[in-house]
Amino acid sequence: MHPLKLAPAPKGRQLRVVSLLSLALLAGCAATAPQSEAVSAAQARANFARPVVLAPDDVRAFAAPPAGFDVARPGAAQGTVAPFTYESAVTGTRRTANIYLPPGYNPQQRYPVLYLLHGIGGNEHEWHWYVRAPVILDNLMADGKVAPMIVVMPNGRALPDDRAPTPERTFTPENALGFALFEQDLLASLIPAVERQYPVMAERGQRAIAGLSMGGGQALNFGLGHLDTFGWVAGFSAAPNTSPASLAAPARLLYLSCGNQDGLINVSQGLHRRLREQGVQHVWHVDGYGHDRESWAENLYHFAQKLFRPSH
Repeated sequence: MHPLKLAPAPKGRQLRVVSLLSLALLAGCAATAPQSEAVSAAQARANFARPVVLAPDDVRAFAAPPAGFDVARPGAAQGTVAPFTYESAVTGTRRTANIYLPPGYNPQQRYPVLYLLHGIGGNEHEWHWYVRAPVILDNLMADGKVAPMIVVMPNGRALPDDRAPTPERTFTPENALGFALFEQDLLASLIPAVERQYPVMAERGQRAIAGLSMGGGQALNFGLGHLDTFGWVAGFSAAPNTSPASLAAPARLLYLSCGNQDGLINVSQGLHRRLREQGVQHVWHVDGYGHDRESWAENLYHFAQKLFRPSH
């Protein structure tokens, strides 16, 4: 395991190291399994095949997007995606994120900002190339359906070696540790670096966070744990690293989604029901997919249209 250079945790917060232990649930292992024990990809995949039990309210909140919503349009204005490097106080290294700048980007204009987090086997390129987030946003902006925004797609694995792991390393405690440590990396290193380099608005109401799978759990944990920092929070197909929610103050928008063919839907169902019991307003959207790219692309399409609007 690589040595880690840790900076002090933000005042009043502790790193959610317990979240990495919940990967044992993702892999179907007992909670008492030793941390040093790696789990197989086959064990983890088996958990996705668990029976799905739906409740009456586990239904779509939105209609499916139109055909071609995630396909580049010939002649349409396109944003740009560029690498962005920053010094991490957590890893002691320079780390890389991808930054999406909207069509017609003007460095003299100030923009709201969305942080998009990837899954357990991905990296900063997953939202860009696999889910095609820039294309989805370009098309929405061309149709006037979303506010122009800057989007940060970071590497959510805060380790000195933060490369996407090989299959045998995906479900190891070390890989999970990187996702837990990213909370501090995001808050203390990445966000300040982005705000120094780009004209993003620093107000809570102009900053959003969302993620898919493992990144969905991160987005919910970090967003709901730091509502003074994030006003808009979403988890798509959130993995078992998701912590129980207890909200002292509401988000401007809290958005939960999962597919009705996804063996991990029980994670999002449980959070939805807890929020409902607490009387916390939120969106609950259940589409017809499994743990798939199509679900994540559609939910970005829906979530982006709700962002940074005064009515929410």
